[in-house]
Amino acid sequence: MQQCNGRIRIRTDCAPKHMDHPQTRSGNRLTSILVRKLSAWLPQSFSGLILAGFLLVSLPLMLSLMYSAASINKLAQQNRQVVYKAEQIAHFSRLLVDGAASMEHNVKLASILADDSLLKNYFHNHNRFRNTLTDLGALPLTPEQVRLLQTIDAADITIFQNVQTISQNHPAHWYVDFSPLMDATQNFMNHGDVPIEREVSAMQDMADQASRVILGLLIGLIPLVLLIVFGFSILIARPMRQIDKVIRAMGNGNFSSPVSIEGPRDLQQLGDRLDWMRLRLQEIEEQKSTFLQHVSHELKTPLTSIREGTNLLSEGIAGELNAKQTEIVRILASNSMQLQKRIEDLLNFSALQSGKVVLVRQKVALTSLLERVVHEQYLAIAAKSLHIELTCPDISIRCDEQKFRTIVDNLLSNAIKYSPAGGTIRIRATESDGRLELDVIDSGPGIDGLDKEKIFEAFYQGRKAPQSHIRGTGLGLSIAREYALVHGGTLELTDNDAEGTCFRLTLPLDSTETP
Repeated sequence: MQQCNGRIRIRTDCAPKHMDHPQTRSGNRLTSILVRKLSAWLPQSFSGLILAGFLLVSLPLMLSLMYSAASINKLAQQNRQVVYKAEQIAHFSRLLVDGAASMEHNVKLASILADDSLLKNYFHNHNRFRNTLTDLGALPLTPEQVRLLQTIDAADITIFQNVQTISQNHPAHWYVDFSPLMDATQNFMNHGDVPIEREVSAMQDMADQASRVILGLLIGLIPLVLLIVFGFSILIARPMRQIDKVIRAMGNGNFSSPVSIEGPRDLQQLGDRLDWMRLRLQEIEEQKSTFLQHVSHELKTPLTSIREGTNLLSEGIAGELNAKQTEIVRILASNSMQLQKRIEDLLNFSALQSGKVVLVRQKVALTSLLERVVHEQYLAIAAKSLHIELTCPDISIRCDEQKFRTIVDNLLSNAIKYSPAGGTIRIRATESDGRLELDVIDSGPGIDGLDKEKIFEAFYQGRKAPQSHIRGTGLGLSIAREYALVHGGTLELTDNDAEGTCFRLTLPLDSTETP
């Protein structure tokens, strides 16, 4: 595992999750029930669900537009009717005025010439005048116009009777007064704009009412559309969140929870495929763990024999060894210890993956434990002529001794691996607020910046390999961090002013519960 000079904070929130409030659980159950009932009435495909959502959202807007179009069309029709009626009233009003003037002209001409035979033009124009009155009376008029029309009719009848009398009696001198008829027709023409004003006012009222209705529809449709959008967002986002949660869980190595996706049929089918993938990954994970355990145990038996034989040779049981033989035995012993450590890393990693880590806590003298770990690494330290500076107060820590030693041993092995020949490794322990802070600082070249985020990942090998050293498994720092977490502590990469890398282990000095 490679080192680095930066800082990486590892999240260590291992506290138990808070239990959901009963009201929250009830609300979630109610939401789930409503979603299931609503889903039964909705399309069973994801594309159909999206299409239904767009249709439901656009339907209120379409209804509002249809109502607006109908209102505008009605206003346009009424406008055409108003214009037509106004034109008819104005036309007939002019005909009345012109007809009255024509009849007066005919009567005056007959009177001036004293020729009653000329009155036949009057009678002809009078018939046309009466037809105009009839047509005008058929139109929608105001009460004032009806009254004026009756006045015109009465004046016309009076004049007609006088003209008939003149035509029958042939007087020498005669005169007919047309002023009442002329005034009445003129007044009627002056009141011709009244229906137009009334119709325009009615149209304005209708337009105002349509505007109010459309505004009310828009105000009512906005929350309705938002409600529909919110409902479909839940229907669409809920299965997406479930899928995201399942993928994250599988990405974190959790294959125990079955996959169940609520929603359209195609998303449910996707959930079934995810569940199949979960079972397959779980099977592969179990096979990997089983393989690691079997291989590790199979390697430990011959390795034990090799180590025992090496120890017998180094103790001179088979005879005195010369200098070259002693060096060979030393190399065998060193490499057999390295191999044993690799096997132990695989076993520890397998135990961590299967969740079978159990802490056996006891009080341990910190200084004595650190010295034993350093002594076990004596051959590797001597091979590179390294200097160890151990600073530790006389304190005890309550921990699982074997796992705590594994943490320190992995940190020290990492420091030895990356320290140059003749370098210095500092092991510094301090106590602060009931917690132990243990720094392991090497004098190596540090780590590539791209390796910082992956330094604690299992099987990860850094870009800068140590010179003249066999690459490890990439499990040491990963196992050390996991053991720190189960002790309720942290293992992080901290800033170091000098050259090299500093790993800081923080553990509670006295803890009786596993976080």
